[in-house]
Amino acid sequence: MSELLGVAVLGAGHMGADHVRRLDRVVSGARVAAVADPDAERAKAAVAGMDGVATHTEAEAALDAPGVEAVLIASPGEAHEEALLAAFARGLPVLCEKPMVPGSAGALRVVEAEARLGRRLAQIGFMRRYDAEYRQLKSLLDGGRLGRPLMLHCTHRNVASPPGFTSAMLVESSVSHEIDAARWLLGQELTAVTVLRPRPSAGAPEGLLDPQFVLFETEGGALVDVEVFVNCGFGYEVRCEAVCEAGSARIGDAHTMVVTEAGGSREEVPQDYLVRFADAYDREVQAWVDATRRGRVTGASAWDGYAASAVAEAGVRALETGVRTAVDLAGRPALYDPS
Repeated sequence: MSELLGVAVLGAGHMGADHVRRLDRVVSGARVAAVADPDAERAKAAVAGMDGVATHTEAEAALDAPGVEAVLIASPGEAHEEALLAAFARGLPVLCEKPMVPGSAGALRVVEAEARLGRRLAQIGFMRRYDAEYRQLKSLLDGGRLGRPLMLHCTHRNVASPPGFTSAMLVESSVSHEIDAARWLLGQELTAVTVLRPRPSAGAPEGLLDPQFVLFETEGGALVDVEVFVNCGFGYEVRCEAVCEAGSARIGDAHTMVVTEAGGSREEVPQDYLVRFADAYDREVQAWVDATRRGRVTGASAWDGYAASAVAEAGVRALETGVRTAVDLAGRPALYDPS
């Protein structure tokens, strides 16, 4: 391995361009070796001012570019399966943004392909596992001081949904973070989903069922509820409260900058997930680079990515039918045995 880990970034959109910036300016021990995006101009714009970075319109061309030793996938979810399998075929370590693969069948194919290799190559980008508040809550719950967790109350709000955002995507895209966070915080699989739909907000685009109230059941008998509201209009807010047998703990209330000027003061509310979770993304990518340089893979696994896709798929069925829907998980390969 070279002195600086050579990374190919697949996707130069909002998330991909931010990762290019992060690898170039924030993270130590790595460099951007190649960028691929179907839009050649967008790929070039992402690396403007950077020397020695090859740009491509095809993902596999970037994987085969000189100096590439690892891959960061930030392309649309539909392209992830092909990119992951191509990286596996080359033996390249991968950090893949969520969703690993949007559907459970494709996600399971990725799990099975990695299991056949007999070693982990993929880390899935559930960055909340690297957020300081989430890690503090995880430590508290694991320590057992508050007793057995009974419920998680979660809030997930966005200023506005992007064009083309569908009712199913509230579960598939937005709530997928809560799915992984709940599994990680509780150390339990989610076994069933119910989705309740209040009257849509006047601020939601025509036909979008927003907000939604999603209720998960776990194998250990806990309940997890998520209020997801992607057109709240005022800011990006993520909160989580764990209610346990001997107490409760809540995260997400940390104060941001307070501006005082003539006539009063106001507290600024983040408008974007890249603002709220900037530190978490930095820690996640740094941890991935450090582990990769040591020949290790840490963080959320391909199994975690598959489980999130399977739970989200059940959630979409629950949304469409109005019926409590069981989660159907395949058998976990030995490669992902938590013991």
